Amino acid sequence: MQFVGVSRKSSKEEEAPRSTLEHYIMSDEYISYKDILFHPLATSATHLSFIENEFQVLDDDVFNITYPKTGTTWIIELLSLIRSKGDPTWIQTVPNWDRAPWLESNYTPEKLDSMSLKPRHITSHLAKKIFCQSFFTSKAKIIYTVRDPKDVLVSLYYFAKMTIYYKDPGTFEQFFELFLKGDVPFGSWFDHVNGWMKLRGQSNFLLLTYDDLKQDLRAAVVKICKFLGEELDDQAIDLVVKHATFERMKDNKMANFSLLADAFDQTKSSFMRKGISGDWKNHFTVAQREHFDRVYQEKMNGLTGCFPWDKTD
Repeated sequence: MQFVGVSRKSSKEEEAPRSTLEHYIMSDEYISYKDILFHPLATSATHLSFIENEFQVLDDDVFNITYPKTGTTWIIELLSLIRSKGDPTWIQTVPNWDRAPWLESNYTPEKLDSMSLKPRHITSHLAKKIFCQSFFTSKAKIIYTVRDPKDVLVSLYYFAKMTIYYKDPGTFEQFFELFLKGDVPFGSWFDHVNGWMKLRGQSNFLLLTYDDLKQDLRAAVVKICKFLGEELDDQAIDLVVKHATFERMKDNKMANFSLLADAFDQTKSSFMRKGISGDWKNHFTVAQREHFDRVYQEKMNGLTGCFPWDKTD
């Protein structure tokens, strides 16, 4: 997740002076857009309204959409490497937020306007209900990656401890309840997944799971290439896989956000912490697991049983 710069402001908005930015950081205030929380350093209601109602999607755009801590960076690396046919030069010299900028960030529309590479790769954590309306009448494509929400909760807890874009999460027990209620930036995981899964089966929507990436990265690359209409030979696919492992990304300063120490304090937690499935078992109590499972069953609207973790948890 990355939000850098402020560029799109209404006539009533001015760039916040440093004292105001410090106030936001110290006061831990969130803003709300259509009942979804965001940090004011990350975006604004004006910008989110622009994205939803005015931003023009191009027919060849490729969107990498995830709930936070669901493999977002991994998909950016895969898309970049597929584009370069496995040559790692691009991913090692250009930050991922320039290769596939976050749609919800204030600076992104101008950045996209200036991009010479086509198709544009665009990243987003936005829920379907506030996504750009122009997408739904376009031929643009979405890769939607979903992860075991228990692991998302754990990963997000550590992320919230090290970034200025989340409030202090408090104890794990406190953050556990906030997550279940959706009182975190980008809203409820359950609403996010339920919303985007309504596009399942459409030809311009590819569903991946974090488990797909972990269990057989090469098969996931082949699936993405087929979806995008990219023809890579076996050698190029092998190179994509080689340079997109979790270990390679963790060591790549263009992907691990070590360049942005002011926003991500990696002395508190690594941006790329473990990259595994099932870490929630090291954090949940029996009571928390039972409570989480009850909420999951109540909120998943018939989707229970659709995902790998439904069979293993």
